[in-house]
Amino acid sequence: MRIGVLQRRTGVSQRLLRYYEEQGLLRPERQPSGYREYHESDVARVLNIRSLLAAGLSTTTIADVLPCLATGDGRLIADCPELLLDLYRERERIEASIRDLEAARHALDTVIATAPPEVVRAVIV
Repeated sequence: MRIGVLQRRTGVSQRLLRYYEEQGLLRPERQPSGYREYHESDVARVLNIRSLLAAGLSTTTIADVLPCLATGDGRLIADCPELLLDLYRERERIEASIRDLEAARHALDTVIATAPPEVVRAVIV
């Protein structure tokens, strides 16, 4: 299938599909005309890439872990033991980011709590 068909089937823009190719996440065949030719399996691969990006993984990390992932019942399955260490590290990185964001929210809440009532009413209205 050509890139336009893959775009329609996945909802991912052609620009992003080309970016995934640059990052080594997709490897379409090239026709003599220069057109990219994608396989049916690339539809699931793109959807898996999107899921991993939504989980907070970088494209570099995804390139490392994607070969070790299988799919079953609509879920990604860690299929290689060495993959788990990378996933635990990514999970810890995400948890650290969450802690940092919660601390920032708490600091803002502390400052907001000091506002005089008339200022609060002016903002809420």
